[in-house]
Order: sequence, then structure tokens, then C-alpha cells
Amino acid sequence: MKIAVVFGGISFEHEISIVSSIAMKDVLKNELIYIFVDKNRELYEIPSSKINSKLFSSGEYSKFDRVYFKKDGFYKVAGLFKKEQNIDFDIVLNLSHGGDGEDGILASMFDFYNIPFVGPRTEACVVSSNKFITKGYAQSVDVKTLSYKYFTKNDKIEIDEFPAIIKPVKLGSSIGVAIVKTKEELSYALDVAFEFDDAIIVEPFISGVKEYNLAGTKIAGEFVFSIIEEPQKADFLDFDKKYLDFSRTSKAKEVDLGEKLNKEIKDSFKNLYNTLFEGSIIRCDFFVVDNEVYLNEINSIPGSMANYLFEDFQTTFEKLVKNLPKKKFIPINYDYVNKIQVAKGK
Repeated sequence: MKIAVVFGGISFEHEISIVSSIAMKDVLKNELIYIFVDKNRELYEIPSSKINSKLFSSGEYSKFDRVYFKKDGFYKVAGLFKKEQNIDFDIVLNLSHGGDGEDGILASMFDFYNIPFVGPRTEACVVSSNKFITKGYAQSVDVKTLSYKYFTKNDKIEIDEFPAIIKPVKLGSSIGVAIVKTKEELSYALDVAFEFDDAIIVEPFISGVKEYNLAGTKIAGEFVFSIIEEPQKADFLDFDKKYLDFSRTSKAKEVDLGEKLNKEIKDSFKNLYNTLFEGSIIRCDFFVVDNEVYLNEINSIPGSMANYLFEDFQTTFEKLVKNLPKKKFIPINYDYVNKIQVAKGK
């Protein structure tokens, strides 16, 4: 099986996507074809044997073949006679973290051009890429969330209790996130958050709260779970700590929370994944407060696909590829238009 890894894109997590994608060479045994989306949304095919992080920071990636979308796949003009060639692959792996990859833009392109892919579909991206919408979705499927307030840039922002945590609504990897311990610290934290987004959510900050990560997917109607991991962290996982996680390939250590909490975390994951995230491998991060499970966030394209949480990621991935959701066929036969023409006598 040949896998086209699509990465990069216009995103604050552009560089993380590069690191995460390179790491997949040590994760998947399949032949990998790398398709890079640069800051101008131009696409390039990067040979697997040539890929390294410096290639992108130096701009040298542009010496490789330009790629473009076409029905059923990717194409390029290459070779001695500069002929159009299709790029041979079996499945796309969407590894563009943040904007473009996780907000639905690339998912819509794959669907439009009839390209099979592993990753969240457009509607799943809409839910998981916006923390405000994620909160509402979680509550609608009976998954608890911490209390929160939603503000836009022009709102008068008042916070009643400190410490609090400020989060840009549409960003991951803890970018722009700050813990505010006093009212005097609020102004600066807001300035930082609004540099990245025009909306924020404010949550109570609970010092020492336990966080647990669970990844999984659904294959032929059955859930496949990873281990449950307790990430090692200080007050919270900041950008630098999460950045290192995106290149992880070594296995994580499993934590056993007991029958009750293990089941509640898995049940919460099932409720969140539902049918919305079919076709993707996601990671959900949960808090446990007073023996109750709360959703922190849904990672629809987790760093390095959360491979380090699975006992056998290779097998899980290959089984998912064989069980991707099918698009519903919509017949277009112009019956309505034809009836109108008949009625008009034309």
C-alpha cells in the first residue's frame, strides 16, 4: 500500500506538521509519498529519501515537482518531455495540523476530487477545530466539559474567578494559551490570545488536575482503542512540550485508572467519535476532577497520529484504510427540470 502523506498548509502549526510527517517514516512500513502544501498553498511532491526539516526552512522544497489536484488524485508535469503524470498512491493520510488540515479545507478538497483519505471529514473538522463548538457538541452527546465563557475581540471581558485559563478558540498545540492568576495579568494574556484568533474561551484553571489521553478509531462498526496515557506535565502542556510530542515514535506507558474511570473515558470517547469522526484516528484528552471525567479537547489529527499509544498502529491503520466511510450516491437525473419543460410545452 502506497500512502500519500499530505502536510504543511497555512496554519500556525505548519512547522509541527512537518515534524509530525517526517516522523511517520519511522512509524509506517509502507511506501510513503510526501505532498507538501506551502505557505502559498502550492503543492510539491517531496521524495521520501530527501525529506528533512531543513528542506522547508531553506525553501529548497520548491526545486521538486509541483503537484495539483485532479479528479481521483494528484498530478504533476514532469520528465524529459514534461508530460502530465498521475502520482501513484492508494490512500492519503491527512497530516496537516491546524488550519487547512483540521479546519476542513483539505478534507473538502479530497472529497471534491474523489480522493480516498484517512482523516476527519469536513463536518468533523468544523466541530473539533473550534473549542466553543466542541463544548456544545460534547454536552449534546452527554460528555461533561469544564464551565467556560466565550468572548470575541470586541466584547467587554470580565472574569469573576482566578486563576483562569485563556484559550484561542481555533488553535491547538497550546498556542496562545495562558494561565492568568490575577486580574493584573489578564490584559497581557488577552493581547497574546487575540494575536492568534478573534475569539477566546475562558475556563477555570484547576492546579494539579489529572489529564489522560485516549486515541482510537472505529473499524467496521467496532471501536479500536489505544492505551490510556497520563502525559507528564507541569501546570499544563505548553507549546514546547507538545511540539516534542509531535515527533514521538516510542511507546507510551499505560495507566490503569480502575474499572470505573477506564470505562467512563472509553464511553466518553465513543460518544464523541460517534459517526462524526468515522474515517479518522483521533485522540481525546480528558480531565478527571473529583472522580468525574471531563473532555479537555478533541485532536482530530493528533501528532504523529498518536502512534505511540497503540500496541500495533500499523495493523490498525491498514484495517481502517479498508473500512473508510463511503460517500452517499446522489442521483442527478434532471427529472424536475424536465417536468418543468414538459409543462411549458418545450
